[in-house]
Amino acid sequence: MLGFQYRERSREVPEGISWERVRKFGLELHPEKTRLIEFGRYAAERRAKRGEGKPETFNFLGFTHICGKSPTTGYFQVYRKTIGKRLAVKLKEIRQKLRERINEKTKDVGKWLQAVVRGYYQYHAVPVQRERMKAFRHEVLRMWCGSFAGGSQRSRWTWKRFQEFLGSLIPEVEILHPYPEVRFASKHPR
Repeated sequence: MLGFQYRERSREVPEGISWERVRKFGLELHPEKTRLIEFGRYAAERRAKRGEGKPETFNFLGFTHICGKSPTTGYFQVYRKTIGKRLAVKLKEIRQKLRERINEKTKDVGKWLQAVVRGYYQYHAVPVQRERMKAFRHEVLRMWCGSFAGGSQRSRWTWKRFQEFLGSLIPEVEILHPYPEVRFASKHPR
């Protein structure tokens, strides 16, 4: 991924890159994934002047990157959201593993789910991602509660009872990664 302030500079890039060095590492540009998009602080304003819709988004490192504004300050902000397909795949994988672990002790399954959810948080707990992470946690709890029913319609586990006894085993949502400027300021104080 390459970022440029001016469109003219983006067209000059191919000459500035040492393609031999890129190929040396076995890398190449994928024709279907390579595109030029308008993204950044002024993208929404410029697109609105031309009568176009919202700025395009792009997927990178497991996140969909979106142009937005901070609700408190109104300044430009990049929103990062877990790619929907990856979230669905992860939940499907957890559901399958829960089915495989149906005969294990509740304590062991709880420890395993704690590790899975913590691992998910370690990577995806970025600012402005709280709602998506709450949805992930809720789905994991819902699947775990459903695994107790085991196909029965008369399970003793109601959602409320499940939340009281076992809901606390799954960690609450917590943003672990601060904004880049906060991280930078802590490493390089002025």
